[in-house]
Amino acid sequence: MKQAPHSQNPSRRGTIGDTRIIRRDDTLLLDGNAKRAIEIGRSRLLFGAAMFMLAFLVIAVRLVTVSLLAEGAEPRLATLTPDGALPERGEIRDRNGVVLATNLVTASLYANPQQIIDVDEAVAKISQALPEVDPIDLLDKLTSDRSFVWIERGLTPRQHDAVNRLGLPGFNFQREERRVYPQGSLTAHIVGFADVDNHGLAGIEQSFDETLRQGGRAVTLSIDLRIQNILREELSAAIKDFTAIGGGAVLLDIRSGEILGMVSLPDFDPNEAGTAIEETRFNRNALGVYEMGSTFKIFNTAMALDDRVVTLEDGFDARKPIRIGGFTITDFKPKNRWLTVPEIFMYSSNIGSAKMAEQAGTERQQLFMNRLGFFKPVSLELPERGKPIYPSDWKPINTMTIAYGHGIAVTPLHLVSGVAAVVNGGLLRPMTLMKRDAAEPAPGRRVIREETSEKMRQLLRLVVQGGTGKFADVAGYIVGGKTGTADKQKGRGYSTDSRVAMFVGAFPMNDPRYAILIMVDEPKPNERSHGYATGGWVAAPAVHNIVQRMAPLVGLPRVLETEAAEVNDLFVTVSAAD
Repeated sequence: MKQAPHSQNPSRRGTIGDTRIIRRDDTLLLDGNAKRAIEIGRSRLLFGAAMFMLAFLVIAVRLVTVSLLAEGAEPRLATLTPDGALPERGEIRDRNGVVLATNLVTASLYANPQQIIDVDEAVAKISQALPEVDPIDLLDKLTSDRSFVWIERGLTPRQHDAVNRLGLPGFNFQREERRVYPQGSLTAHIVGFADVDNHGLAGIEQSFDETLRQGGRAVTLSIDLRIQNILREELSAAIKDFTAIGGGAVLLDIRSGEILGMVSLPDFDPNEAGTAIEETRFNRNALGVYEMGSTFKIFNTAMALDDRVVTLEDGFDARKPIRIGGFTITDFKPKNRWLTVPEIFMYSSNIGSAKMAEQAGTERQQLFMNRLGFFKPVSLELPERGKPIYPSDWKPINTMTIAYGHGIAVTPLHLVSGVAAVVNGGLLRPMTLMKRDAAEPAPGRRVIREETSEKMRQLLRLVVQGGTGKFADVAGYIVGGKTGTADKQKGRGYSTDSRVAMFVGAFPMNDPRYAILIMVDEPKPNERSHGYATGGWVAAPAVHNIVQRMAPLVGLPRVLETEAAEVNDLFVTVSAAD
């Protein structure tokens, strides 16, 4: 039989199941379903390998994080400077560049309990080197199953050296920045404090936390540390003399609105803020709200004069107490006669002031108090700011009692800000704790006419010349002001033996530059005060001492009485009439 010739590329074909097999020159070729099956298998194999690699990568990263970064090695700070150094928190300084808050490089002690060989030995030695560390708490930490625990933050160089000399395995140090306050308690309620991680928790430290953490930017305050120290010394002496529970003092630059000094006692050491009790951390000037007593007669009289309800020549019958709504309004030292407006102010007559407010009316009173900002917290660079308390239902009796400072409660900062506006020509300037560079007076919002302000300067000087504030007078500095004594609320009534005594004023009254406030909380009478614990006996002498000490310090020139006739003539007139 004749066979067909072979082709040039002979091949043999066959089938296995559904797969066709082609053999060409000993090369086995697959097509059809077999080819697709192989491709799918290869893809699955690659995908599985990739997943295994990803899983091992995640595990590796986690191991590095846990063992090296988080617990097993020295902890890293959250934010570093570009060169890898520790971030530096900016300094806080007074207006003259004196440092109030700065940074100190310290070491913090931490441990890895898994690496400690003898826990009892470690507890004994660490407790001896660091007596402030609780041994029981330390034992709990060192016997835990964790691999990182803090032992003590912010060690002193001596503590660092003492622990380092122990040579205990499992203990290491972290280099950190510690916030320190070189002036201690002197500016505690202004500067505030930061925690161990340098986060601001109070005062300027909290208000400017973000600024201070931005590249070590410094914050310069309006505070003059010299004036701050004078305020603290004189306020402390008044508190001690009258066995009081505390007090506050403020000195304000009337032209710029800068607070040059602000002291609240008792105070605390911000370097040890964690151990300070709540009472010492309470800022009486910014956060505390009080009924301000007769100091509010300043605003009552300014309101009546500014709205032309009364003139300095007008007067009211102060012979009999006022009975209204089950209450009786009396005078502390009654004159039992008709009193002119200057006499009502000079002798601090509650009866005359109440009748003046009644004549002005509730609506005028509310508008005036709102104009002075007495219905909202003060605008200031502090997080601690108290909210005033005033009647929700403003009745006629409220109008009368608010005239002499009862029935409304504000902070001492509200009071000194309002007085500054009354005497500076009638402009309410925003207060600040930041140093202002402008030579010109800060802009303000008009609250009374200039003519009214001039009259109020006369009245305030009158109180110091011949009224309840005579102990505040300082020759050559023309001090003017108003005393106030307010019984503290107790339940639904008022306490008979707990009061707040204060003096608020300004100087020199012929050209006011500074406003000042001294408040003493719950003073007790003493022999020197002849049994009195009023603002005139308690706070006014402190004002005298402060003005006498600080005026030469700031270069305030003395003024002859003859050069201040515009604020002294009224005294001659009233004295002659009396």
